[in-house]
Amino acid sequence: MAAANDSAEALAPITRGQITAAVMGNALEFYDFTTYALFAVQIGRTFFPVHTPFENLMLSLMTFAVGFVGRPVGAIVIGRFGDRVGRRPAMLLSFGLMGLGLMGLVLTPSYAKIGWLAPVLLLVCRLVQGFALGGEVGPTTAFLIEAAPLHRRGLIGSWQSASQAVASLVGAVVALEIANLLSAAQMEDFGWRIAFGLGAVVLPFGLFMRRRMPETLHRHEAPLDIHPTQRGPFSHARPILLGLGMIMSFTTSTYVLLYMTTYASQTLHMTAADSFGASVSNGACGLVFALLGGVLSDRFGRKPVMITARSLFLLAIYPAFTLMVRNHDALTLILATGVLSAFSSTSVGVALVALTESLRKDVRSTGMAIVYAIGVAVFGGVVQPYVTWLIKATGSPMAPAWYMMAAAAVGITAMALMKETRPALIIDAGPVVELA
Repeated sequence: MAAANDSAEALAPITRGQITAAVMGNALEFYDFTTYALFAVQIGRTFFPVHTPFENLMLSLMTFAVGFVGRPVGAIVIGRFGDRVGRRPAMLLSFGLMGLGLMGLVLTPSYAKIGWLAPVLLLVCRLVQGFALGGEVGPTTAFLIEAAPLHRRGLIGSWQSASQAVASLVGAVVALEIANLLSAAQMEDFGWRIAFGLGAVVLPFGLFMRRRMPETLHRHEAPLDIHPTQRGPFSHARPILLGLGMIMSFTTSTYVLLYMTTYASQTLHMTAADSFGASVSNGACGLVFALLGGVLSDRFGRKPVMITARSLFLLAIYPAFTLMVRNHDALTLILATGVLSAFSSTSVGVALVALTESLRKDVRSTGMAIVYAIGVAVFGGVVQPYVTWLIKATGSPMAPAWYMMAAAAVGITAMALMKETRPALIIDAGPVVELA
């Protein structure tokens, strides 16, 4: 009877609501990381007993980076769990752990109240959250790809990137409203906790929705021509190495764009409300253009779309930063950040789909999780503290631009060497996603 039930579940169509459950959970997990980046200044003053603004910010950003240390471990443990047991239990595990870390962060008292125990607890919460998020990306992306009909894999798979943009957008809107309603002292005292607390409110609903999701691991899927026939740890060496190059490029641009709020307030000396506007623009454009990239890749192929968009991103970086540094006004900040986010997001969503498609189903969750987690851990966690130090060391507000341009060039090279993964035949045996 159990086998019959498993078989029935494997053949049942997956609804839009179930796709939404995967996307919503993914967005909530990234909301936490986004919100920390937005409130890095206030968190630094709450948990670290130093007096200069630079030291506060650097310690806060280094703690942000600690969250990336746990990602590769989470990718291996939870990603492998997703390949062996199923996508659904892996996504439930990562979501539950992220909730624990989030609640711990909200409830941890300040340094003024419990001394050095405060930053220690903060580090523990960040490690738990990093472990959870490291194991989230692989199973979730695998689920989205496996749930989609072949001719819509680009669009549905690009929700992995779009959900991160949703997290950035919601986090930025929440931060902007808090900044408008509270004073600077109130923001530092309890305002940032409100932002994290709003995310915690959604946790029970996310767990309930994910428990109702079907399992896609057991669905039949014909391998693509590009999939290696041999087994073993090195069978997917090419897409994994090229994937690391692409992830390095994407994570650099992603976290520099998330840094724009801090950049605007600390380097361009703009108000908090104006600074948060950059993150609203980043999130809104990221959502729209990640999905647009997915649609275009279903029509024209993965490589043309991601290479073209990343090349336009490279060309736009220098003039965008030049205008922001020259004008120091909210409109320029919002428009420049939006343009950069649009080009970057168009390529990111497609590339994550291409990387996932390039991995055989039996190693997809683990492979995707590990590539993403290592790439982000090595290159993403250090982006914001490194850029902060780079600006101070060089005395140039243009330092982030040169850093992003170098990373974009590496990403374009890796994309050019990737094989095209869009299925040649886009006529599916039957839609997996129920449109009714």
